[in-house]
Amino acid sequence: MLKRPDHVLVLGAGPAGLTAALRLLEAGIQVTVLEKAAKEGGQSGTTTFEGRHGTYRFDYGGHRFITHNAGLLKLVEDLVGDELLTSQRKSVIRFQGRTYNYPLAMGNILKTAPASLLAGALKDLAALPFTKPNDDNFATWITSRFGKTLYKNFFEGYTAKLWGIDPAELSADWAGQRISLLDLKDVAKRLLPVGRDTPRTYARSYRYPKYGFGIIFERMAQRVEALGGQIIYDAPVDGFDYQGGCIKAVKAGGNSYSADAVLSTLSLPYMVNLTGGESDLSFRGLRFFNMPLEMDNLSDCTWQYLSDPDVIATRLQEPKRRSPFMAPEGHTSAMLEIPCDPGSPLWEMDNEQMFVKVCEVLKKLGIDNSAATGEYFSTYQAQAYPLMSVGYEAKRARAIAHLNQFDNLIQCGRQGTFRYIFTDTSMEMGQMAANALIDCENNRTTIYEHRSERTVIETESVA
Repeated sequence: MLKRPDHVLVLGAGPAGLTAALRLLEAGIQVTVLEKAAKEGGQSGTTTFEGRHGTYRFDYGGHRFITHNAGLLKLVEDLVGDELLTSQRKSVIRFQGRTYNYPLAMGNILKTAPASLLAGALKDLAALPFTKPNDDNFATWITSRFGKTLYKNFFEGYTAKLWGIDPAELSADWAGQRISLLDLKDVAKRLLPVGRDTPRTYARSYRYPKYGFGIIFERMAQRVEALGGQIIYDAPVDGFDYQGGCIKAVKAGGNSYSADAVLSTLSLPYMVNLTGGESDLSFRGLRFFNMPLEMDNLSDCTWQYLSDPDVIATRLQEPKRRSPFMAPEGHTSAMLEIPCDPGSPLWEMDNEQMFVKVCEVLKKLGIDNSAATGEYFSTYQAQAYPLMSVGYEAKRARAIAHLNQFDNLIQCGRQGTFRYIFTDTSMEMGQMAANALIDCENNRTTIYEHRSERTVIETESVA
Protein backbone atom coordinates (compact mmCIF):
# COMPACT_ATOMS: atom_id res chain seq x y z
CA MET A 1 0.00 0.00 0.00
CA LEU A 2 1.31 3.46 -0.90
CA LYS A 3 0.20 5.42 2.18
CA ARG A 4 -2.50 5.46 4.81
CA PRO A 5 -5.69 6.49 2.98
CA ASP A 6 -8.09 9.19 4.12
CA HIS A 7 -11.03 7.66 2.25
CA VAL A 8 -11.66 4.04 1.28
CA LEU A 9 -14.28 2.65 -1.09
CA VAL A 10 -15.55 -0.73 0.15
CA LEU A 11 -17.19 -2.79 -2.57
CA GLY A 12 -19.87 -5.07 -1.15
CA ALA A 13 -21.89 -4.89 2.09
CA GLY A 14 -21.53 -8.55 3.05
CA PRO A 15 -19.64 -10.00 6.05
CA ALA A 16 -16.13 -9.11 4.82
CA GLY A 17 -17.01 -5.67 3.50
CA LEU A 18 -18.97 -4.49 6.53
CA THR A 19 -16.42 -5.87 9.01
CA ALA A 20 -13.68 -4.04 7.08
CA ALA A 21 -15.72 -0.83 6.97
CA LEU A 22 -16.26 -0.96 10.71
CA ARG A 23 -12.56 -1.41 11.41
CA LEU A 24 -11.58 1.45 9.07
CA LEU A 25 -14.07 3.82 10.67
CA GLU A 26 -12.80 2.93 14.14
CA ALA A 27 -9.35 3.97 12.91
CA GLY A 28 -10.66 7.34 11.77
CA ILE A 29 -10.73 6.63 8.03
CA GLN A 30 -13.67 7.80 5.93
CA VAL A 31 -15.61 4.94 4.31
CA THR A 32 -18.12 4.66 1.47
CA VAL A 33 -19.65 1.21 0.88
CA LEU A 34 -21.12 0.38 -2.54
CA GLU A 35 -23.66 -2.46 -2.52
CA LYS A 36 -25.43 -3.77 -5.62
CA ALA A 37 -28.49 -5.03 -3.72
CA ALA A 38 -31.13 -3.07 -1.85
CA LYS A 39 -30.04 -4.60 1.46
CA GLU A 40 -26.85 -5.52 3.28
CA GLY A 41 -25.69 -9.05 4.14
CA GLY A 42 -24.90 -10.54 0.74
CA GLN A 43 -25.08 -14.33 0.89
CA SER A 44 -25.42 -14.11 4.66
CA GLY A 45 -28.67 -12.14 4.52
CA THR A 46 -32.15 -13.12 5.67
CA THR A 47 -35.41 -12.74 3.73
CA THR A 48 -38.66 -11.98 5.56
CA PHE A 49 -41.91 -13.41 4.18
CA GLU A 50 -45.33 -12.35 5.43
CA GLY A 51 -47.60 -15.38 5.15
CA ARG A 52 -51.24 -15.99 6.00
CA HIS A 53 -50.29 -17.29 9.43
CA GLY A 54 -47.61 -14.72 10.26
CA THR A 55 -43.97 -13.91 9.60
CA TYR A 56 -41.47 -16.43 8.24
CA ARG A 57 -37.73 -15.87 7.85
CA PHE A 58 -35.40 -17.64 5.42
CA ASP A 59 -31.62 -17.32 5.15
CA TYR A 60 -29.64 -17.68 1.94
CA GLY A 61 -28.39 -21.12 2.92
CA GLY A 62 -27.45 -22.97 6.09
CA HIS A 63 -25.69 -20.30 8.11
CA ARG A 64 -24.42 -20.64 11.67
CA PHE A 65 -21.90 -18.55 13.53
CA ILE A 66 -18.89 -20.68 14.50
CA THR A 67 -15.50 -19.20 15.33
CA HIS A 68 -12.22 -19.72 17.19
CA ASN A 69 -11.75 -15.96 17.34
CA ALA A 70 -12.82 -14.64 20.76
CA GLY A 71 -12.67 -11.04 19.57
CA LEU A 72 -14.93 -11.78 16.63
CA LEU A 73 -17.39 -13.59 18.88
CA LYS A 74 -17.49 -10.58 21.21
CA LEU A 75 -18.20 -8.30 18.24
CA VAL A 76 -21.17 -10.43 17.20
CA GLU A 77 -22.41 -10.69 20.79
CA ASP A 78 -22.21 -6.90 21.14
CA LEU A 79 -24.12 -6.42 17.88
CA VAL A 80 -26.90 -8.92 18.53
CA GLY A 81 -27.04 -8.83 22.34
CA ASP A 82 -29.59 -11.04 24.09
CA GLU A 83 -31.04 -12.06 20.72
CA LEU A 84 -27.99 -14.25 20.01
CA LEU A 85 -29.09 -17.80 20.74
CA THR A 86 -27.08 -20.99 21.24
CA SER A 87 -28.39 -23.79 19.02
CA GLN A 88 -27.56 -27.44 18.43
CA ARG A 89 -27.08 -28.93 15.00
CA LYS A 90 -28.43 -32.29 13.89
CA SER A 91 -27.98 -33.45 10.30
CA VAL A 92 -28.76 -36.65 8.42
CA ILE A 93 -28.23 -38.12 4.96
CA ARG A 94 -31.28 -39.38 3.07
CA PHE A 95 -30.40 -41.95 0.43
CA GLN A 96 -32.47 -44.64 -1.30
CA GLY A 97 -35.22 -44.51 1.31
CA ARG A 98 -32.86 -44.81 4.28
CA THR A 99 -31.64 -42.24 6.79
CA TYR A 100 -27.99 -42.14 7.88
CA ASN A 101 -26.24 -40.06 10.49
CA TYR A 102 -24.14 -37.14 9.32
CA PRO A 103 -21.16 -37.16 9.52
CA LEU A 104 -20.97 -40.75 8.34
CA ALA A 105 -20.15 -43.27 11.04
CA MET A 106 -19.74 -46.97 10.44
CA GLY A 107 -21.68 -47.93 13.56
CA ASN A 108 -24.76 -46.26 12.09
CA ILE A 109 -24.04 -47.59 8.59
CA LEU A 110 -23.93 -51.15 9.94
CA LYS A 111 -27.38 -50.68 11.48
CA THR A 112 -28.94 -48.91 8.50
CA ALA A 113 -27.37 -49.88 5.19
CA PRO A 114 -28.49 -52.78 2.97
CA ALA A 115 -26.40 -55.94 2.99
CA SER A 116 -24.94 -55.30 -0.47
CA LEU A 117 -23.55 -51.92 0.59
CA LEU A 118 -22.11 -53.38 3.79
CA ALA A 119 -20.43 -56.22 1.92
CA GLY A 120 -18.78 -53.82 -0.51
CA ALA A 121 -17.70 -51.43 2.24
CA LEU A 122 -16.13 -54.21 4.32
CA LYS A 123 -14.32 -55.56 1.27
CA ASP A 124 -12.95 -52.08 0.55
CA LEU A 125 -11.93 -51.68 4.19
CA ALA A 126 -9.68 -54.71 3.95
CA ALA A 127 -7.77 -53.04 1.11
CA LEU A 128 -7.60 -49.53 2.57
CA PRO A 129 -4.45 -50.01 4.70
CA PHE A 130 -2.59 -50.91 1.49
CA THR A 131 -4.00 -48.03 -0.57
CA LYS A 132 -1.91 -44.92 -1.05
CA PRO A 133 -3.84 -41.63 -0.72
CA ASN A 134 -4.46 -40.12 -4.15
CA ASP A 135 -5.14 -36.38 -4.29
CA ASP A 136 -5.46 -36.03 -8.07
CA ASN A 137 -9.13 -35.06 -7.80
CA PHE A 138 -12.19 -35.38 -5.58
CA ALA A 139 -13.07 -38.88 -6.81
CA THR A 140 -9.60 -40.31 -6.21
CA TRP A 141 -9.31 -38.54 -2.85
CA ILE A 142 -12.47 -40.26 -1.62
CA THR A 143 -11.95 -43.70 -3.14
CA SER A 144 -8.36 -43.96 -1.88
CA ARG A 145 -9.50 -43.18 1.67
CA PHE A 146 -13.04 -44.62 1.88
CA GLY A 147 -13.17 -47.20 -0.89
CA LYS A 148 -15.31 -47.36 -4.03
CA THR A 149 -18.48 -48.55 -2.30
CA LEU A 150 -18.90 -45.60 0.04
CA TYR A 151 -17.82 -43.25 -2.74
CA LYS A 152 -20.43 -44.60 -5.17
CA ASN A 153 -23.21 -44.54 -2.61
CA PHE A 154 -22.64 -41.41 -0.57
CA PHE A 155 -20.38 -39.10 -2.55
CA GLU A 156 -20.51 -39.56 -6.31
CA GLY A 157 -24.15 -38.73 -7.11
CA TYR A 158 -24.50 -36.00 -4.52
CA THR A 159 -21.26 -34.29 -5.58
CA ALA A 160 -22.12 -34.42 -9.28
CA LYS A 161 -25.55 -32.91 -8.51
CA LEU A 162 -24.09 -30.18 -6.32
CA TRP A 163 -21.39 -29.06 -8.75
CA GLY A 164 -22.85 -29.98 -12.12
CA ILE A 165 -19.62 -31.72 -13.16
CA ASP A 166 -18.11 -35.20 -12.87
CA PRO A 167 -16.44 -35.52 -9.43
CA ALA A 168 -13.26 -36.55 -11.25
CA GLU A 169 -13.16 -32.97 -12.62
CA LEU A 170 -13.41 -31.47 -9.13
CA SER A 171 -10.28 -30.55 -7.18
CA ALA A 172 -9.30 -32.65 -4.17
CA ASP A 173 -9.27 -29.39 -2.19
CA TRP A 174 -13.04 -29.67 -1.79
CA ALA A 175 -12.72 -33.08 -0.15
CA GLY A 176 -9.86 -31.95 2.07
CA GLN A 177 -11.99 -29.13 3.46
CA ARG A 178 -15.30 -30.99 3.76
CA ILE A 179 -14.59 -34.62 4.72
CA SER A 180 -13.58 -35.27 8.31
CA LEU A 181 -11.65 -38.56 8.02
CA LEU A 182 -8.24 -37.32 6.98
CA ASP A 183 -5.95 -40.35 6.83
CA LEU A 184 -6.05 -44.11 6.48
CA LYS A 185 -5.31 -44.73 10.15
CA ASP A 186 -8.24 -42.55 11.18
CA VAL A 187 -10.49 -44.21 8.59
CA ALA A 188 -9.66 -47.70 9.82
CA LYS A 189 -10.18 -46.68 13.44
CA ARG A 190 -13.48 -44.92 12.85
CA LEU A 191 -14.93 -47.60 10.61
CA LEU A 192 -15.13 -49.85 13.66
CA PRO A 193 -18.43 -49.68 15.57
CA VAL A 194 -16.87 -49.02 18.98
CA GLY A 195 -18.46 -45.69 19.84
CA ARG A 196 -17.00 -42.24 19.27
CA ASP A 197 -18.61 -42.22 15.85
CA THR A 198 -18.70 -38.46 15.63
CA PRO A 199 -15.55 -36.86 14.21
CA ARG A 200 -14.25 -34.28 16.64
CA THR A 201 -13.86 -31.71 13.87
CA TYR A 202 -17.58 -31.07 13.37
CA ALA A 203 -19.21 -28.35 15.44
CA ARG A 204 -22.52 -29.28 17.06
CA SER A 205 -23.11 -26.12 19.06
CA TYR A 206 -23.26 -22.75 17.33
CA ARG A 207 -24.55 -19.21 17.79
CA TYR A 208 -27.49 -17.93 15.81
CA PRO A 209 -29.54 -14.71 15.97
CA LYS A 210 -33.16 -14.98 17.10
CA TYR A 211 -34.52 -13.49 13.86
CA GLY A 212 -32.14 -14.90 11.27
CA PHE A 213 -28.46 -14.82 10.39
CA GLY A 214 -28.78 -11.56 8.48
CA ILE A 215 -29.48 -9.67 11.72
CA ILE A 216 -25.72 -9.68 12.40
CA PHE A 217 -25.08 -7.64 9.29
CA GLU A 218 -28.13 -5.43 9.64
CA ARG A 219 -26.77 -4.38 13.03
CA MET A 220 -23.27 -4.00 11.62
CA ALA A 221 -24.55 -1.75 8.82
CA GLN A 222 -26.32 0.38 11.42
CA ARG A 223 -23.08 0.72 13.38
CA VAL A 224 -21.14 1.63 10.23
CA GLU A 225 -23.58 4.44 9.52
CA ALA A 226 -23.61 5.55 13.17
CA LEU A 227 -19.82 5.99 12.95
CA GLY A 228 -20.18 8.20 9.89
CA GLY A 229 -19.77 5.65 7.14
CA GLN A 230 -21.96 5.87 4.05
CA ILE A 231 -23.64 2.80 2.51
CA ILE A 232 -25.00 3.29 -0.99
CA TYR A 233 -27.44 0.57 -2.03
CA ASP A 234 -28.59 -0.38 -5.54
CA ALA A 235 -25.11 0.54 -6.78
CA PRO A 236 -23.67 -2.37 -8.82
CA VAL A 237 -20.04 -1.82 -9.77
CA ASP A 238 -19.63 -1.88 -13.55
CA GLY A 239 -16.25 -0.25 -14.24
CA PHE A 240 -13.04 1.36 -13.02
CA ASP A 241 -10.86 4.29 -13.97
CA TYR A 242 -7.24 3.30 -13.41
CA GLN A 243 -3.84 4.60 -14.36
CA GLY A 244 -0.26 3.67 -13.57
CA GLY A 245 -1.06 0.85 -11.16
CA CYS A 246 -3.62 2.88 -9.24
CA ILE A 247 -7.41 2.83 -9.29
CA LYS A 248 -8.66 6.40 -9.56
CA ALA A 249 -12.41 5.87 -9.43
CA VAL A 250 -15.11 3.20 -9.30
CA LYS A 251 -18.17 3.36 -11.56
CA ALA A 252 -21.35 2.07 -9.97
CA GLY A 253 -25.05 2.61 -10.52
CA GLY A 254 -24.49 5.35 -13.08
CA ASN A 255 -22.13 7.35 -10.84
CA SER A 256 -18.39 7.63 -10.37
CA TYR A 257 -16.79 7.43 -6.92
CA SER A 258 -13.19 8.39 -6.18
CA ALA A 259 -11.16 7.36 -3.14
CA ASP A 260 -7.58 6.84 -2.00
CA ALA A 261 -7.96 3.05 -1.81
CA VAL A 262 -10.41 0.32 -2.80
CA LEU A 263 -11.24 -2.68 -0.60
CA SER A 264 -13.21 -5.13 -2.73
CA THR A 265 -15.25 -8.20 -1.89
CA LEU A 266 -16.52 -8.54 -5.47
CA SER A 267 -15.75 -11.84 -7.15
CA LEU A 268 -12.16 -12.40 -8.23
CA PRO A 269 -12.91 -13.14 -11.91
CA TYR A 270 -15.34 -10.20 -12.15
CA MET A 271 -12.71 -7.81 -10.81
CA VAL A 272 -10.13 -9.17 -13.25
CA ASN A 273 -12.45 -8.74 -16.21
CA LEU A 274 -13.41 -5.19 -15.16
CA THR A 275 -9.76 -4.16 -14.91
CA GLY A 276 -8.67 -5.26 -18.37
CA GLY A 277 -7.71 -8.86 -17.67
CA GLU A 278 -9.24 -12.22 -18.48
CA SER A 279 -10.37 -14.93 -16.09
CA ASP A 280 -12.67 -17.90 -16.60
CA LEU A 281 -12.93 -18.86 -12.94
CA SER A 282 -16.59 -19.59 -12.27
CA PHE A 283 -19.09 -20.25 -9.50
CA ARG A 284 -21.90 -22.71 -8.82
CA GLY A 285 -25.28 -21.16 -8.18
CA LEU A 286 -28.08 -22.11 -5.81
CA ARG A 287 -31.81 -21.58 -5.99
CA PHE A 288 -33.57 -21.65 -2.63
CA PHE A 289 -37.22 -22.71 -2.73
CA ASN A 290 -38.96 -21.49 0.42
CA MET A 291 -42.40 -22.60 1.62
CA PRO A 292 -44.46 -22.31 4.85
CA LEU A 293 -45.98 -25.49 6.29
CA GLU A 294 -49.06 -25.98 8.42
CA MET A 295 -47.42 -28.23 10.98
CA ASP A 296 -45.57 -27.64 14.21
CA ASN A 297 -42.34 -29.41 13.19
CA LEU A 298 -41.05 -30.97 10.00
CA SER A 299 -38.42 -33.09 11.77
CA ASP A 300 -35.78 -32.76 14.48
CA CYS A 301 -33.06 -32.09 11.89
CA THR A 302 -31.48 -28.74 11.14
CA TRP A 303 -31.00 -30.02 7.62
CA GLN A 304 -31.11 -33.22 5.61
CA TYR A 305 -28.66 -34.02 2.83
CA LEU A 306 -30.51 -35.46 -0.18
CA SER A 307 -28.06 -37.78 -1.90
CA ASP A 308 -30.27 -39.44 -4.51
CA PRO A 309 -29.17 -38.12 -7.93
CA ASP A 310 -32.78 -38.00 -9.20
CA VAL A 311 -33.84 -35.60 -6.41
CA ILE A 312 -33.36 -32.02 -7.65
CA ALA A 313 -32.33 -30.59 -4.26
CA THR A 314 -29.16 -31.26 -2.30
CA ARG A 315 -30.42 -30.17 1.13
CA LEU A 316 -33.73 -29.77 2.90
CA GLN A 317 -33.57 -27.24 5.70
CA GLU A 318 -36.03 -26.30 8.42
CA PRO A 319 -35.24 -22.73 9.56
CA LYS A 320 -37.16 -23.25 12.81
CA ARG A 321 -34.51 -25.70 13.97
CA ARG A 322 -32.02 -22.82 14.19
CA SER A 323 -34.41 -20.48 15.97
CA PRO A 324 -38.07 -21.08 16.90
CA PHE A 325 -38.74 -17.47 15.88
CA MET A 326 -38.11 -18.21 12.19
CA ALA A 327 -41.78 -19.24 11.82
CA PRO A 328 -45.10 -18.35 13.52
CA GLU A 329 -45.99 -20.32 16.62
CA GLY A 330 -47.49 -23.68 15.71
CA HIS A 331 -46.12 -23.54 12.17
CA THR A 332 -42.85 -24.28 10.43
CA SER A 333 -41.30 -23.96 6.99
CA ALA A 334 -39.03 -25.75 4.55
CA MET A 335 -36.23 -24.50 2.37
CA LEU A 336 -34.84 -26.67 -0.40
CA GLU A 337 -31.42 -25.92 -1.88
CA ILE A 338 -31.41 -26.59 -5.61
CA PRO A 339 -27.99 -26.34 -7.30
CA CYS A 340 -28.22 -24.74 -10.73
CA ASP A 341 -26.68 -21.90 -12.68
CA PRO A 342 -28.21 -18.71 -14.11
CA GLY A 343 -29.91 -19.45 -17.42
CA SER A 344 -30.35 -23.17 -16.74
CA PRO A 345 -33.83 -24.78 -16.80
CA LEU A 346 -33.98 -25.19 -13.01
CA TRP A 347 -32.91 -21.57 -12.51
CA GLU A 348 -35.50 -20.23 -14.96
CA MET A 349 -38.40 -22.51 -13.99
CA ASP A 350 -41.38 -20.56 -12.62
CA ASN A 351 -42.38 -21.06 -9.00
CA GLU A 352 -45.60 -22.89 -9.82
CA GLN A 353 -43.75 -25.59 -11.76
CA MET A 354 -41.05 -25.75 -9.11
CA PHE A 355 -43.69 -26.19 -6.40
CA VAL A 356 -44.94 -29.32 -8.16
CA LYS A 357 -41.40 -30.73 -8.32
CA VAL A 358 -40.73 -29.86 -4.69
CA CYS A 359 -43.92 -31.61 -3.58
CA GLU A 360 -42.68 -34.72 -5.38
CA VAL A 361 -39.43 -34.49 -3.41
CA LEU A 362 -41.29 -34.12 -0.12
CA LYS A 363 -43.52 -37.10 -0.94
CA LYS A 364 -40.46 -39.22 -1.69
CA LEU A 365 -39.03 -38.22 1.69
CA GLY A 366 -42.25 -39.23 3.44
CA ILE A 367 -43.38 -35.68 4.23
CA ASP A 368 -47.10 -34.92 4.03
CA ASN A 369 -47.61 -32.52 1.10
CA SER A 370 -50.99 -31.46 2.43
CA ALA A 371 -49.17 -29.41 5.07
CA ALA A 372 -48.07 -26.94 2.37
CA THR A 373 -50.02 -23.69 2.64
CA GLY A 374 -49.73 -23.01 -1.10
CA GLU A 375 -47.45 -20.05 -0.40
CA TYR A 376 -43.92 -20.23 -1.81
CA PHE A 377 -41.17 -18.18 -3.37
CA SER A 378 -37.59 -18.52 -4.55
CA THR A 379 -34.40 -16.67 -3.74
CA TYR A 380 -31.18 -17.03 -5.72
CA GLN A 381 -27.41 -16.88 -5.25
CA ALA A 382 -25.52 -16.93 -8.54
CA GLN A 383 -22.13 -17.24 -6.81
CA ALA A 384 -22.88 -19.60 -3.96
CA TYR A 385 -19.74 -21.73 -4.29
CA PRO A 386 -16.41 -21.09 -6.03
CA LEU A 387 -16.12 -23.90 -8.58
CA MET A 388 -12.90 -25.62 -7.57
CA SER A 389 -12.38 -27.70 -10.68
CA VAL A 390 -9.10 -29.49 -11.31
CA GLY A 391 -6.50 -26.85 -12.17
CA TYR A 392 -8.36 -23.94 -10.60
CA GLU A 393 -5.33 -23.07 -8.44
CA ALA A 394 -3.31 -21.83 -11.42
CA LYS A 395 -6.24 -19.78 -12.72
CA ARG A 396 -6.71 -18.26 -9.29
CA ALA A 397 -3.01 -17.40 -9.02
CA ARG A 398 -3.10 -15.62 -12.40
CA ALA A 399 -6.18 -13.64 -11.37
CA ILE A 400 -4.55 -12.53 -8.12
CA ALA A 401 -1.33 -11.57 -9.94
CA HIS A 402 -3.32 -9.39 -12.33
CA LEU A 403 -5.08 -7.51 -9.50
CA ASN A 404 -1.86 -7.12 -7.51
CA GLN A 405 -0.65 -4.61 -10.11
CA PHE A 406 -2.96 -2.07 -8.46
CA ASP A 407 -1.21 -0.74 -5.36
CA ASN A 408 -4.36 0.73 -3.81
CA LEU A 409 -6.62 -2.32 -4.30
CA ILE A 410 -7.07 -5.18 -1.87
CA GLN A 411 -9.45 -8.15 -2.16
CA CYS A 412 -11.04 -10.13 0.65
CA GLY A 413 -14.01 -12.38 1.40
CA ARG A 414 -15.38 -15.57 -0.10
CA GLN A 415 -15.98 -14.37 -3.66
CA GLY A 416 -13.18 -11.82 -3.53
CA THR A 417 -10.48 -14.42 -2.88
CA PHE A 418 -12.25 -17.35 -4.60
CA ARG A 419 -12.18 -19.47 -1.47
CA TYR A 420 -14.69 -21.80 0.17
CA ILE A 421 -14.70 -20.26 3.65
CA PHE A 422 -17.14 -19.77 6.48
CA THR A 423 -18.49 -16.43 7.69
CA ASP A 424 -15.98 -15.98 10.51
CA THR A 425 -13.04 -16.39 8.12
CA SER A 426 -14.59 -13.90 5.72
CA MET A 427 -14.98 -11.41 8.55
CA GLU A 428 -11.39 -12.00 9.67
CA MET A 429 -10.25 -11.32 6.11
CA GLY A 430 -12.16 -8.04 6.20
CA GLN A 431 -10.39 -7.01 9.40
CA MET A 432 -7.01 -8.03 7.98
CA ALA A 433 -7.61 -6.05 4.78
CA ALA A 434 -8.64 -2.98 6.77
CA ASN A 435 -5.57 -3.28 8.98
CA ALA A 436 -3.35 -3.51 5.89
CA LEU A 437 -4.68 -0.15 4.74
CA ILE A 438 -4.47 1.38 8.19
CA ASP A 439 -0.86 0.23 8.73
CA CYS A 440 0.26 0.68 5.08
CA GLU A 441 1.30 -2.96 4.87
CA ASN A 442 1.29 -5.11 1.77
CA ASN A 443 0.06 -8.36 3.28
CA ARG A 444 -2.31 -9.31 0.47
CA THR A 445 -0.88 -12.82 0.12
CA THR A 446 -1.51 -13.48 3.81
CA ILE A 447 -5.10 -12.31 3.45
CA TYR A 448 -5.80 -14.30 0.28
CA GLU A 449 -4.50 -17.51 1.85
CA HIS A 450 -5.89 -16.96 5.36
CA ARG A 451 -6.85 -20.32 6.87
CA SER A 452 -6.09 -22.23 3.68
CA GLU A 453 -4.74 -25.27 5.51
CA ARG A 454 -5.87 -28.56 4.01
CA THR A 455 -8.03 -29.63 6.89
CA VAL A 456 -11.71 -29.67 7.68
CA ILE A 457 -12.76 -26.03 8.00
CA GLU A 458 -15.78 -26.60 10.23
CA THR A 459 -14.31 -26.84 13.71
CA GLU A 460 -15.48 -26.43 17.27
CA SER A 461 -16.25 -22.85 18.21
CA VAL A 462 -15.23 -20.76 21.19
CA ALA A 463 -18.95 -20.02 21.37
